[in-house]
Amino acid sequence: MNKDAAPRSAVLGAVVGTLFAALGATAAEGQPAAPPPPADVAGTTHVCSSCHGPGGHSISSTFPRLAAQQKDYIERQLKSFRDHTRADPHALTYMWGMAARLSNAQIAGIAAYYASQPAVPGQPDNSPDVAAGKKIFTAGVPAQHVPACNTCHGPEGHGLSAFPRLAGQHRTYIERQLEAFASKERANAIMHENSKNLTEQQIREVAAYVRTLN
Repeated sequence: MNKDAAPRSAVLGAVVGTLFAALGATAAEGQPAAPPPPADVAGTTHVCSSCHGPGGHSISSTFPRLAAQQKDYIERQLKSFRDHTRADPHALTYMWGMAARLSNAQIAGIAAYYASQPAVPGQPDNSPDVAAGKKIFTAGVPAQHVPACNTCHGPEGHGLSAFPRLAGQHRTYIERQLEAFASKERANAIMHENSKNLTEQQIREVAAYVRTLN
């Protein structure tokens, strides 16, 4: 285990109570109520909720919404955090320590719980950014060798297996991930190829669009 994982986990543990109180007290209006987790993962998901919100309904764009996310995708990401193969800055800062001691069974239970939660509804938006983002999502940008996002993530952005759900995700979170893929800060060969030719404006547009999807 990385020698920094234990201290980082301890520091995060000290912060968890404060984060949980703040997020719990300011739950976003209109988000679906999260049913309680199964007893075998209740303790673990309680810690997860400190950043990702009850039931995975995060209200902070620093932390992705996990509600209704693809089970296989969550499992793969947690294992990547645990073995340090996902090393973008937020992964290292928040998730390496948190995932360090999770067993495969715990990871499967966490993934199944969040995958079963009601999704956060998309946010209606008729802005020009959303209209432009829809074109990128559904048709790509052939002149820039950018494929349509819906090829892998589905026509409604719900994802499939290892391809994550994007619908209803925080706009700025999506922007940060696309920028990280483009720069190789987050390692993923497919997503690097798909994002490297997007302009900053196009990244904002496609992120704005997926935030509207249910």
